[in-house]
Amino acid sequence: MKKSRFTEEQIIGILKESDAGMKVADLCRKHGISDATFYNWRSRFGGMEVSEARLLKALEEENLKLKRLVADQALDILVLKDVLQKNNIARAA
Repeated sequence: MKKSRFTEEQIIGILKESDAGMKVADLCRKHGISDATFYNWRSRFGGMEVSEARLLKALEEENLKLKRLVADQALDILVLKDVLQKNNIARAA
């Protein structure tokens, strides 16, 4: 995953500036981001506090690790089934 130039704290700060009434175009120009980036951030971090954003990041990382574990285990199971099937065919012959 690509590392962002901005931390969660900075992103939430930018979003709060928008909530305070600053125009999106001005914010984007000031911070050097595109409108699409701003709206993606708003959909992901809108209404969050910094602690909640940190928790979200930690949960996403944990979820990624668990998905990798499940994928590795599924691969191991497929390999074992293949080996067992080959052994049964060899025994039959």
